[in-house]
Amino acid sequence: MSKGKLQKFAEMETFRNVFQYPYGVISEVPFDMKGHWCEQYFKNDNPIVLELGCGKGEYTVGLARVYPNINFIGVDIKGARIYTGAKQALEENLENVAFLRTSIEIIDRFFAQDEVQEIWLTFSDPQMKNFHKRLSSTFFLNRYRNFLIDKGIIHLKTDSNFLFTYTTYLVEKNKLPLLFRTEDLYGNETNGVKSADFDERTKEILGIHTYYENQWIERGLNIKYMKFELPRLGDLCEPEIEIELDDYRSFKRTKRSGKDTAK
Repeated sequence: MSKGKLQKFAEMETFRNVFQYPYGVISEVPFDMKGHWCEQYFKNDNPIVLELGCGKGEYTVGLARVYPNINFIGVDIKGARIYTGAKQALEENLENVAFLRTSIEIIDRFFAQDEVQEIWLTFSDPQMKNFHKRLSSTFFLNRYRNFLIDKGIIHLKTDSNFLFTYTTYLVEKNKLPLLFRTEDLYGNETNGVKSADFDERTKEILGIHTYYENQWIERGLNIKYMKFELPRLGDLCEPEIEIELDDYRSFKRTKRSGKDTAK
């Protein structure tokens, strides 16, 4: 590990807005704040929204600025990434922001039933070879049900046509209520509404760009977005359909080419 990363990890140990529980730790030490985030950390009764795979936390921090009466928690296993957003939130005195360093596979160990209102999945790895690792798969949706309110909202923002198409088919197959969907979020028109006519709050949200998002925009790729409700009850099934893989190389990800089934 580089000296710079070691320094960041050491400094992050002093951050009051960061909670570090990698898999090896949580398996031995219980997380006492489960079910008590608002009471013990945020000191309010405001809704909680998660950003899973938050990276550097640009969206977590950006949303917290726009919505001061909502609590935001960014989750990622990469501590060096979380450091950036956590430090920025502290410097800006954003009291409605926290970061959790852990594996998303065990995310339901940190939140109690009905403790979370919404989830953002921002530029997640599409995991084209293993559907169990896709953050919008039934594997993860069933975990989210353990702490998300009934009919809580899932937001998906991605550059990946594969992940977007897969999630679209999954939503359709399971008849999940689709609230909004666009294949070109920053195009001139979205769902019949011109971007120039969006209200100011929507424009603020659309103005929040992650590090990776800026890379995709510079490449000329469309940014895709959808949001849907996740009812607590009902069996969830994976879509059985062939989806064309993304044909470009993503940052530090395997080459995307050819075709594969959704599963």
